[in-house]
Amino acid sequence: MDASELRDLTDEELKQELERALKEQFNMRFQRATDQLPQTHLLTDSRREIARIKTIIRERRDV
Repeated sequence: MDASELRDLTDEELKQELERALKEQFNMRFQRATDQLPQTHLLTDSRREIARIKTIIRERRDV
């Protein structure tokens, strides 16, 4: 999801999106460990998405 799309979400929706992304990353880590994750770049993309969400949450908290 793009940063501009994330900024349009409410605080509660951002928290839900963060939980979803963290669960997805957790599952991908297990798939990578068992050699069932053919597209390893998805793990990096997931990490970046989590960072984007946390950054937007932090921006709103500091304002």
